Amino acid sequence: MEIKDAIGKRRIESIDFLRGIVMIIMALDHVRMYFGFGTWYSEPTNLSTTTPLLFFTRWITHFCAPVFVFLAGTSAFLSRSSRFHFSMKRAGLSGSNKTSLNKTAWHLFTRGIWLIVLELTIVNFAWTFDITFSFRILQVIWVIGVSMVILSVLVYLPMQIIFAIGVILVFGHNLLDPITTQGNGTLDLIWYALYQPNVIFLGNATISLFYSIIPWSGLMALGYVFGGFYTEGFGEERRRQWMLLIGIGAVLLFILLRGFNLYGEPNPWAPQNSSMFTVVSFLNTSKYPPSLHFLLMTMGPALIFLSLSEKIRSRIAAPVVVFGKAPLFFYILHLYFIHALAMLMLVLAGRDWHEYILSASAISSGTLSNFGLRIEAVYIIWILMIASLYPLCKWYQRYKENNPAKWWLGYL
Repeated sequence: MEIKDAIGKRRIESIDFLRGIVMIIMALDHVRMYFGFGTWYSEPTNLSTTTPLLFFTRWITHFCAPVFVFLAGTSAFLSRSSRFHFSMKRAGLSGSNKTSLNKTAWHLFTRGIWLIVLELTIVNFAWTFDITFSFRILQVIWVIGVSMVILSVLVYLPMQIIFAIGVILVFGHNLLDPITTQGNGTLDLIWYALYQPNVIFLGNATISLFYSIIPWSGLMALGYVFGGFYTEGFGEERRRQWMLLIGIGAVLLFILLRGFNLYGEPNPWAPQNSSMFTVVSFLNTSKYPPSLHFLLMTMGPALIFLSLSEKIRSRIAAPVVVFGKAPLFFYILHLYFIHALAMLMLVLAGRDWHEYILSASAISSGTLSNFGLRIEAVYIIWILMIASLYPLCKWYQRYKENNPAKWWLGYL
């Protein structure tokens, strides 16, 4: 979905810049997964086995999913505002807002369904290269799709109600932590999708379901309300001040809640044997599902960055913005690129490339537990991959900008 200002004149470069940064950071985590030594069978946030470099390599990527989901909601609001102003010009004031709202709801619904299908097919195959689809991984594209479908209904409510729903889901969802189930019945499966992360075994299929609908859909609803900061007449300076205040407030609330191990995080931190690992313990919040501490820790700095980057116009920002303008294209492209490159590395290491066909049985076999590189080498591969994919993303960005009449580009 295009990011434009509320009157549809131009894209908001600070949003594209932020999204471009998190796209690049996201790729680091995926390179780590395919090229890091034994990463399919170890957890970089496990304090008993991790190193500071490995932990922070994983931790920095925690910013990606919250920013993706939040800005998807913001994009929906800005797209609605653009349609409203366009309708006013064509049809006058009468009925224009309703028309633009209906179009926005329909676009959210159809794009949400499209993203769910995309996750189950093209994206899943990129992760596994398994033509049997025995291992289904439902991740951020899936939850963005489901959240868009939910938002397609919420947009008909007053903004105050949407805001209240978002606040309740984001700030209140940890009250649901004690509710757990272990079965495979219909209600159990629904609960896994809504809140309790789990790996589900259905016949010969294994489904990894770790992106919980309740908190992520609440965050998208808040992102939708946040789009109001970019409406005509709000004022750039006023917007920057609000974003800065909210961002700082979120960071301070995180420090307060986390510091005293208060509500909002099921895994408390504790002093460790070294000051570095004490910091690691403090920052080690839960992503599955995303705890309140996790969301405050990530979205607070993101909003501060948005506030400070509004006036950025530099040569450094321009290449990053390219990735921010073609997020879904880059997401799919980089998964296939990384996976294929990992297969090539297997061959160069004298091993069978079939080992990186990640079927359910292959994952459980532990075949790749003795494969991979040091974390320093992972960073080198990541930088080379970003440089290699930049020309393709630049081409796609230009193609999209030069063909605004092609409706299907709005789904990519």
